[in-house]
Amino acid sequence: MMSAAASSSANNFSNVPPRTADFTETWAFLRPGVDHIMTNLYGLSFPDFTNLYTAVYNYFTTGIVAGNHAPRRANPLGFDLYQKLTEYFTIHFVPMKQAAASLQDEELLRYYATEWTRYTTGAKNLNRLFVYLNRSFVKQERAEGKWDIHQVYTLALAHWKSHFFVHIQKDNSKLTGAVLRLIERQRNGDSVDQGLVKEVVLSFVSLDPFIQASELYYKTESEVFLAENTVSEYLKKAEEWLREEEDRVERYLHTKTRKELIAKCEDVLIRQHAQLQDSFQKLFEDGQDEDLQRVCALLARIPDGLEPFRKRFEGDVTQAGLSAVSKIAGEGAVIDSLDLKVYVDALLEVHHENSETVMRRFNSNALFAASLDNACREFVNRNGVTGSSSTKSAELISKHADMLLRKTNKMAEEDLELALDRIMTLFKYLEDKDVFQTFYTTQLTKRLIHSVSVSDEAEASMISKLEEACGFEYVYKLQRMFTNVGLSKDLTDAFKQSTEQNHGDIEIDFSIMVLGTNFWSLNPPNHDFAIPVEIISTYERFQKYYQSKHSGRKLTWLWNYSKNELRANYLNQKYILMTSAYQTSVLLQYNRHDTLSMDKLVAATSISQDILSRVLALLVKAKILINDEEDQYDLNPGFKSKKIRVNLNQPLKAEVKAESSDILTSVDEDRKYVIQATIVRIMKTRQTMTNQALIQQVVSQISQRFAPKIPVIKKAIETLLEKEYMERVDGQKDTFAYVA
Repeated sequence: MMSAAASSSANNFSNVPPRTADFTETWAFLRPGVDHIMTNLYGLSFPDFTNLYTAVYNYFTTGIVAGNHAPRRANPLGFDLYQKLTEYFTIHFVPMKQAAASLQDEELLRYYATEWTRYTTGAKNLNRLFVYLNRSFVKQERAEGKWDIHQVYTLALAHWKSHFFVHIQKDNSKLTGAVLRLIERQRNGDSVDQGLVKEVVLSFVSLDPFIQASELYYKTESEVFLAENTVSEYLKKAEEWLREEEDRVERYLHTKTRKELIAKCEDVLIRQHAQLQDSFQKLFEDGQDEDLQRVCALLARIPDGLEPFRKRFEGDVTQAGLSAVSKIAGEGAVIDSLDLKVYVDALLEVHHENSETVMRRFNSNALFAASLDNACREFVNRNGVTGSSSTKSAELISKHADMLLRKTNKMAEEDLELALDRIMTLFKYLEDKDVFQTFYTTQLTKRLIHSVSVSDEAEASMISKLEEACGFEYVYKLQRMFTNVGLSKDLTDAFKQSTEQNHGDIEIDFSIMVLGTNFWSLNPPNHDFAIPVEIISTYERFQKYYQSKHSGRKLTWLWNYSKNELRANYLNQKYILMTSAYQTSVLLQYNRHDTLSMDKLVAATSISQDILSRVLALLVKAKILINDEEDQYDLNPGFKSKKIRVNLNQPLKAEVKAESSDILTSVDEDRKYVIQATIVRIMKTRQTMTNQALIQQVVSQISQRFAPKIPVIKKAIETLLEKEYMERVDGQKDTFAYVA
């Protein structure tokens, strides 16, 4: 629908100058149209606008200069049109300035806002009308570096600023003063026309006067309020003031104002009042959590506002963790006899207490949460129990997890799940997660091969938690171990069924575990072993059966991990003796002898004397055998036990210590290869790198698994240089190149 004003102008713009018209004639036609667009909010009718557009188009496609039908040469095409528009904008503001001169405060703002809306609407329409001017003359001039040439809309805004806004401001900042007085009335609780304020402020090009006035206002208000009220009351008021300013920006200030205005308010209301920082520690010590949350939120808004308190909190938490562990060590704890639950609980208690502090008192502030993590990482890895070794805690926490996942743990399912979550809380802070992984794999191996896991569900839950924390690769071997166990159960059942069909009843109850070499932390015995005649037939049958199912595979029997159950028929009480394969081999010799010497036992079992002496020592300690004479071992006819099932298969402390040492040695070896593989992967991607950059990348990529030592990385680099995976770049100091 067209307005009356628009339709009445139709006759004025119907006679488009011919294509041969010169610029003087063209501008005489365009000038009334430009004026109509800039002074009438409803603009032109579509036919009138089209006629004006055609005149501009003809001007640029024929290029006729003023008073001459020859093509223009002196100035670029469009120069004279741009000049005429510039002159028009200058004249346009004369009556507006005269009208504004007699207006004050709200009347001035209403006039300014009305004219701004009319002017910007017209400028946008002019920008469409003179699109060819923008595309040709303006674009070309700016491409040549003439940045004072603008598109028509920008040109219009530039003239608004220089000829109208600045003119009014020269009169004692008349315009911004009117705005600020209106905003101050609103700050003081009066009802104001927020739409009017927004419209005026949106037109401001420079906001410095507004920011300065806000700074002065809050400086005065905050000083007066603090002089008359407590710090606690000021915290609430400061929050209120900042919320109001945020709301004010949303409602009627330009979004560009926000950053500078809010920063200035934060500086005046927070940074310039030392009482806030002084109150932090007192509020913390007095337990005033609500006020502490407020001051924490306020100080967090200014750069480094919380830094002194964050550092102090991190130091306090670190010291609390070290003290808690030192207390355990001070009670005479030795690592070998350390109560792992007490150790783990001490670490968790410090974490839990301070985690509650961060959440409840610091409102889960990210800086304090990070400080808590830093502190926990420090005292979990290095404390009075572990000494300077960062690997010890990983070993101890893994062993505690092993205790939780054994059948001997009588926890309810829900309690066990909670205990495993607590283990994962500490696992998060371990620097040497590869050490935990290796110990955990070894311990899982024992739980599975000895069938002492508390449940498959609990084992699967723990592996799932580790996978969530470290990824699939971290738990790949653990999952394959479970697969092997499941397949072994099926294999045992199939073998039993086959044996019953071909040989009748099985002579002994037999089960087998066939384990993949690459997934299990198991080493075969490095000595001979004479298979007892009582089980030789079952052994041979299974060998034959397995080869018939899997030709080409080789079975390596791990007698050092095998276990047996023997029934003691020579006593009045029929005891069940749970034994290792080596103990079984020794005890079965007493089916044919009452007494045997060390030499005869070595000959009968093929077990080395060193290992056999330790096996016999355990049997003597359990009073199954009697060693009254040197190197002579007799079966004890008077053996008694309170338990019917007697577990003789106990590891020696020396073996446990040696195992821990072997694990750490294997971890060190594995790390060398991990570091080398990481270096090769990085170099293959980057092709060339400096020594320092390469080391930083290696540390960055491996630190989630373990904390690599710089000398070890440097040694790995030298090794790869020797192996020609990489080479030094000639003429560039400490720079390496990948060798494909």
